Amino acid sequence: MEQQKKIGCYICTGCGIGDALDLKALKAIATKEQKIPVVKDHALLCGAEGVAMIQQDLAEGTVNAVIVAACSHREKAAEFRFDIDLMDRVDLRDKCLWMLDVKEGDETAEEDRQMMAEDYLRLGCVKIKKMNIPDPFLHSEGSKDVLVVGGGLAGLTAARDIARAGYNAVIIEKSDVLGGKMNAMHKVTPDNQPPYREMGENFIGALISEVENDNRIKIFKNATVTKTSGQPGQFDLIINNASSTKEIRVGSIVVATGFDLYDPSKLPANLGHGTSPDVITSADFEKMAKEGKILRKSDGQPAKRVAFALCAGQRDKEHLDYCSGACCIYSMKQAMYVIDQYGEDASTYLLYQEIRTPGQMEDFYRSAQDKGAVFIKGDVAGVSGNAKGGVSVKVHDHLIRNNETLDVDLLVLATGMVSTVDTLDPNAPSPVGTGRDELPGSILNLQYRQGPSLPRLGAAGFPDSHFICFPYETRRTGIYVAGPARRPMGIAATMTDASGAALKAIQAVEAVSHGVAVHPRSGDLSYPSYRPEGCTQCKRCTEECPFGAINEDDKGNPLFNPARCRRCSTCMGACPQKIISFANYSVDMISSMIKEIEIPEEDEEKPRILIFACTNDAVPALDMVGRNRSPISPYVRIIPLRCMGSLSLVWIADAMSKGFDGVMLMGCKHGDDYQCHNVRGSALAEIRLSKVSETLQRLKLESNRVKMVEVNIMDADTLPNAISDFVEQISNLNPNPYKGF
Repeated sequence: MEQQKKIGCYICTGCGIGDALDLKALKAIATKEQKIPVVKDHALLCGAEGVAMIQQDLAEGTVNAVIVAACSHREKAAEFRFDIDLMDRVDLRDKCLWMLDVKEGDETAEEDRQMMAEDYLRLGCVKIKKMNIPDPFLHSEGSKDVLVVGGGLAGLTAARDIARAGYNAVIIEKSDVLGGKMNAMHKVTPDNQPPYREMGENFIGALISEVENDNRIKIFKNATVTKTSGQPGQFDLIINNASSTKEIRVGSIVVATGFDLYDPSKLPANLGHGTSPDVITSADFEKMAKEGKILRKSDGQPAKRVAFALCAGQRDKEHLDYCSGACCIYSMKQAMYVIDQYGEDASTYLLYQEIRTPGQMEDFYRSAQDKGAVFIKGDVAGVSGNAKGGVSVKVHDHLIRNNETLDVDLLVLATGMVSTVDTLDPNAPSPVGTGRDELPGSILNLQYRQGPSLPRLGAAGFPDSHFICFPYETRRTGIYVAGPARRPMGIAATMTDASGAALKAIQAVEAVSHGVAVHPRSGDLSYPSYRPEGCTQCKRCTEECPFGAINEDDKGNPLFNPARCRRCSTCMGACPQKIISFANYSVDMISSMIKEIEIPEEDEEKPRILIFACTNDAVPALDMVGRNRSPISPYVRIIPLRCMGSLSLVWIADAMSKGFDGVMLMGCKHGDDYQCHNVRGSALAEIRLSKVSETLQRLKLESNRVKMVEVNIMDADTLPNAISDFVEQISNLNPNPYKGF
């Protein structure tokens, strides 16, 4: 959207800014050098008078684009939230004043501080000059309905909450009944309501009734999804329902398919499964309890002495290397069944590695102890038949470091939860052209270039989410996973999880209806555009997009799905032709900012180090460095990037050609336990940097002038040393020979 820019630059002189910096020189940078028509200052810009000054200029039409030169963009966000599309924050306080150790009367240090502030003001001016007003992508025929796949506890809870919020929900259930595995439960562990010491009655019937009688919820039983195409707001699905097909459109999707239990036939031999009918699984025991009689399987006699082997095949690299979270509580509940049925004649033993009772479930643990359940920290060393019936369980007790034998009527194995969501190995080749429409077992059958399924988080097979900041997210925008389908969890956690996913699904359809991003750049109106005549069909954008936002046409040209896009700009950094950009973020913008920074002459002996910092982790960490008043080198200049995935190697070449002595990249932690908000951004940046040595060699420069470090948001204590070490390393090299050119 073209609009004549009327830029206003507003400088705050509070928080010591006016005392430490030469305000007249700063204003000259904005007016004379950068040609900003409106430049004003205020002693408390975030106060009522300062904000009113800016709002008045906006209301009168004097300005329509704003630069606020004050503190970090993470501070005073509410105060500086104006109804405009073009705005930028210049951080003079946190990343300049607070980061530099300047003693009164030290003219050199004062000069360095002023130079840093002036450079940051230049960056802000150039950035907003290069910004264009984004033209949001709006659906012409979008939907705000939410599809819920799965009619168990998580699916029913999500659908109920979606309807309560005033939106329509569609439930797809593959079987002929709702309720899932809850239908097989005798009683339930405490949910989200106190008291937490007692078992509760199974409430699934009441929940089913509530959902079935809600006119905002449509239910398809005996149904599966055979095709999902489109994007948030326009997900078009084909549903196979009782040998017929139906096409529907929804705005977002919640996958709540529950869990499967680990196959007990694969358990270690020492647990004895298959050696005796009196060695059963928790699911077998639950069924028995629901039928009303807890008996030995071998001869039908009362099972008064029962041992429960927790972590059966779990936290074991050969089987399940994770904890299922709910098995301890589930086994305590089953021990209470025995105690309630047989009273003083009952003996129950829970054999555990560690007891895990998250949240209020600690009260339930105490209740099981009070009722007489015996907890033994130990391993099942072996199981053998007992002449009197039942089995003899050899236990290695870790506390008394001794072996003992328990003669019990039943040994119950608490097998773990496994994912029901079909997932793709992110390291596997993309299944292009493999007939993905007919892939058996796929829940959604996505029509994405990257394949029909959701990407996988690690070897466990659960769908990937940003487990730190966005727990319900998948790498497919608008598709959320809830309950044990996302990760193992119990009843209380499942209900909370389903409510969270429902709210995220609603947030997605509302955001898309306004043409804005949902996460992590919530509210961003931009989306990628490209010049098709410059495309070489290299496929790097389609391959590297972490979220499957780009398909391809028959000729191999990229097909952007704007509503899938999370605005990370990885595609922009991937494109070797520089033809992908965003209205408010582009290769040219960052290149222009780099070229605007003042580089001292070689004889001034003031090196310049450029830091590209990820806005998600590195920038907040740097803010905390400033807040801690931890000094860093005055020779660095920081340019925030949306994500390290947006890094273009052009920027490295520009920096070196400009005369920067070194370039440091601060990206998120990557690998199996990645912390990148955009999944692969920092990993892709590192891959690209592996190719930068060729560029440096062409410029006759040392390869160690460029370095990448992983930065956690909590690394404020170590960042100053990391920066100092790099500055020292660069200082030991000869100055960049391109200075002054």
